[in-house]
Amino acid sequence: MNYNIHIGDTSYFVEIEDINQRPIVARVNGKVFTVNPEIINAQAVQLPATTPPAQGEISKDLTPHSGVINAPLPGTIIEVFVKPGDSVETGQVVLIIEAMKMKNSIRSTQDGIVSAVLVSAGQSVAHKQGLVEFME
Repeated sequence: MNYNIHIGDTSYFVEIEDINQRPIVARVNGKVFTVNPEIINAQAVQLPATTPPAQGEISKDLTPHSGVINAPLPGTIIEVFVKPGDSVETGQVVLIIEAMKMKNSIRSTQDGIVSAVLVSAGQSVAHKQGLVEFME
């Protein structure tokens, strides 16, 4: 889906791949960001009020980086694509959770090295339960 977002006198072209996927992967003026709506707050996005940012200069700090990817919903782990020591990039699918007979790709919210995978295929997980941990 495509959106034109207006903040003050500045317009941003936003493309969202799948609004139901967590984290949401969005392109803002061509630059990729991941957003977890459950944890974002109004102060996380720092946009200047008077001077429009150059393309790609929107704050990257849209999502807090705790070093852990948490389950955005309760469900059952179907498949895990990473293991400790793997290097992952923001937006990369790390595992799949099935909830209400729908498969949900869980994407990395940061670049990093996986230090621990806290779940395995077939395991039931609770909302906000830790799934993958990164080295600090």
